[in-house]
Amino acid sequence: MLGGINNGLFLSSFGGFFAVGLLSLILIWAFKRGKSVIERTPSVGKEDEYGALVVIASPNNHIEGELLRLKLATSQIKATLAQTKDGPRLYVFERDEKIARAVLKS
Repeated sequence: MLGGINNGLFLSSFGGFFAVGLLSLILIWAFKRGKSVIERTPSVGKEDEYGALVVIASPNNHIEGELLRLKLATSQIKATLAQTKDGPRLYVFERDEKIARAVLKS
């Protein structure tokens, strides 16, 4: 104790300020525009800009596309319906393409 001050209590109070400062830096980093780890607003792209997914159907509207997606889902095939610049497209992984096309034809 220096001068009647409890040094342990005095120094531990700075720990709270340090913790709040660290948490605020993490929040600033997480919510910063353009560099956020939070999900970005989806953007519409061309049909070939979807990575490992390949187009298997080009429905006229989202209702028709959702029906096709549900048909694939009942066959245990993962499919994604996405809005592209060319309209809605139904995507599957490349390894499932042949099976998905066969299911949609049946």
